[in-house]
Amino acid sequence: MQTARWRTSSYSQQNSDCVEVAVSEEIGVRDTKNREAGQLTVSREAWQGVLTALQAKH
Repeated sequence: MQTARWRTSSYSQQNSDCVEVAVSEEIGVRDTKNREAGQLTVSREAWQGVLTALQAKH
C-alpha cells in the first residue's frame, strides 16, 4: 500500500474524524487521526461484503 492513493470520505468533517481508504490489489483502511498506527488490509471480496452490508442497513 506504499504507493496507493488514500482517499477520505466526502462526508467527513474538517476535523478528520473518519477513515481513509486506499484501493489497489487489496483495500487498505486507516484512521485519519492516527495514520502512523497502521492500516487494516482486506481483500476486494471482503471489502465488497462490507459495502453490501452497509447498503442493506439503509
